[in-house]
Amino acid sequence: MPSNELARAMALPGLLFDFDGPVCDVFAGLPAPQVAHELKELVASCLPSARVDVEATDDPLVVMSVAYKAGPQLGAEIERALMAAEVAAVAVAGDPTPGAVQSLREARAVGRRVAVVSNNSAECVHAFLERQAIGHYVDHIVGRPSGQPDLMKPEPFSLHKAADLLGLQVSECAMIGDSLTDIQAAHAAGTIVVGYANKPRKRQAFVEAGADCIVDGMDEIASALRP
Repeated sequence: MPSNELARAMALPGLLFDFDGPVCDVFAGLPAPQVAHELKELVASCLPSARVDVEATDDPLVVMSVAYKAGPQLGAEIERALMAAEVAAVAVAGDPTPGAVQSLREARAVGRRVAVVSNNSAECVHAFLERQAIGHYVDHIVGRPSGQPDLMKPEPFSLHKAADLLGLQVSECAMIGDSLTDIQAAHAAGTIVVGYANKPRKRQAFVEAGADCIVDGMDEIASALRP
């Protein structure tokens, strides 16, 4: 039996799924540090003085964000390269997260409105959903705002946009995410948030961050949605 909080979350008319984690392990086949290294090399070739600012990170999204701080043209160049890398990554990412397809299928079966809300590009989300033949379970995709990395989660912008596209108030939606930025964005937006603790250390972090409920597997989401 799902917890009362999980049952309450799954009873809401709108479900917002983070992508990297709950649906797909984006960089399973093309590791994020490798992508970050390639982006850092591009930063150095475009603007050598900016290399020192990105050298310490292995996170491609951080490289992109720092590039935008160095200048909009450099940021746009790095974002284009990141989008191409993300699309390439999901092509070799393997199967969806265990329980993800079942969760999306059950959500559709019981009439929930579903959006994927991601800091990854909408293009890579679409490519993966189509490759896996599960795009028909998703009503809308809200990827990172192009050219505006400051609006990525933990900012609530994408959650508000997703709710609008679903024709719902954001308070009528539940967010399902596997990172602290998902928890923070949901709190800022005013949505119930389900923390997906796909690594043992995440559970306590989600408790401390104030997740409304926590699951260890996406199959728990599917079970909670079944009538």
